[in-house]
Amino acid sequence: MSKISLIIQREYSTRVMKKSFILLTFLTPILMVGMISLIVYLGTIKDDKIKNIVVVDKSGLYKDVLKNNESYNFQFKDATVEEIKSQNSEKSEFAALLYISKDLSVDSTAAVMYSDKQVNLELKSYVSGLLNTYIEEQKLASYNIPNLKEMVEKSNTNIDVKTIKWGEDGKEKEGSAELALMIGMLTAFIIYMFIVIYGAQVMSGVVQEKTNRIVEVMISSVKPFELMMGKIIGIALVGLTQFLMWVLLTAGILFGLSTAFAKDMDMEKIQKVQEMSQMGMQNMPTDAMNGKVQEFMTAVNGLDLVQIVVLFIIYFLGGYLLYASLFAAIGSAVDNETDTQQFSMPIMLPIIFAIYAGIFSAENPDGPLAFWCSMIPFTSPIVMMVRLPFDVPFWQIALSISILVLSFIGTTWMAGKIYRTGILMYGKKTTWKEMWKWLRY
Repeated sequence: MSKISLIIQREYSTRVMKKSFILLTFLTPILMVGMISLIVYLGTIKDDKIKNIVVVDKSGLYKDVLKNNESYNFQFKDATVEEIKSQNSEKSEFAALLYISKDLSVDSTAAVMYSDKQVNLELKSYVSGLLNTYIEEQKLASYNIPNLKEMVEKSNTNIDVKTIKWGEDGKEKEGSAELALMIGMLTAFIIYMFIVIYGAQVMSGVVQEKTNRIVEVMISSVKPFELMMGKIIGIALVGLTQFLMWVLLTAGILFGLSTAFAKDMDMEKIQKVQEMSQMGMQNMPTDAMNGKVQEFMTAVNGLDLVQIVVLFIIYFLGGYLLYASLFAAIGSAVDNETDTQQFSMPIMLPIIFAIYAGIFSAENPDGPLAFWCSMIPFTSPIVMMVRLPFDVPFWQIALSISILVLSFIGTTWMAGKIYRTGILMYGKKTTWKEMWKWLRY
């Protein structure tokens, strides 16, 4: 055990002290927050240039319907589509050509938009919205029923079905399927990324040590299995350290930005809003906001966060250890990183399958796909995390963890036998048949 701890310490210290690790750990949260902020900022900037839209309306019904705004200017012309297309000088002056051949209430496909490049979604949505609203109003007016539009608007309702679950003690808790889905997919994606990134680091580290012949010196003082386990656990601790640093740094950056924006806000406007709220003029928005916050907190309280966090750590480590042992075995069996591709693909396929199975399992957490994929050890770390917020029976959790632990022990034993033989094998192309022989030694 002391030798394994020394190897863990060596793997951890050498990787954490690298400049690349330090830069990546500190720059990643800054870059992520910066990119998100930039995308949000750029999304709020609109093009000041007004785009001209030529309209050829053969029905003559929609001149007052297509209204100009700050982005689009509609120009109605009495010409054919071919004539407008042939006018090259004029073609460059408009962004699109809208051709309406007949009454849209009779034929909803009678509107066609032409352009020399792909029409953007904003323009299409704006034009479709104006035309749809007008046609709906005309159809309602054709029934000759007084105040029909107002009656239809009042009849439109948005039913929000609350979900309540009760425990064995009879206590009721309000839940949220949306929040459960979000937490399940987030935790599953974190495990997926951790396995892929740091499992590949284990394989790459083994290949580099074997190529540099460093492993020959290390094998003289420690057993191959101890070396493999020390490397796997050491890199796992590196990944956990980096993950925790990302969480803390991201939270600190977001808190700092929110504080800075709060200082830049117009205090006079805030004071006026508070005064209006006290006068009762903004009770509805305030009540709505308080209701949303209260609803979110109630949904969070409806989840067993302690169980989710504990099981997240178990599946987090179990899934990594299972796959990392296989990655280490592959790294020991080849002479360079190029040869790892043909052996790593069969290992990557179950991980990729697991993330897709998790997405579909979110729609039916108790279905056959979700159940069996949460039992199979190669997919259970990801799929079970998607199911956990939806209250999985205890016996299924216990069975899944037991299978995962037994599978980890089995794969570690197999990987250890391959590692023991392959780590000192040079100059020979390894095949699956050869690795099978090593397992039988």
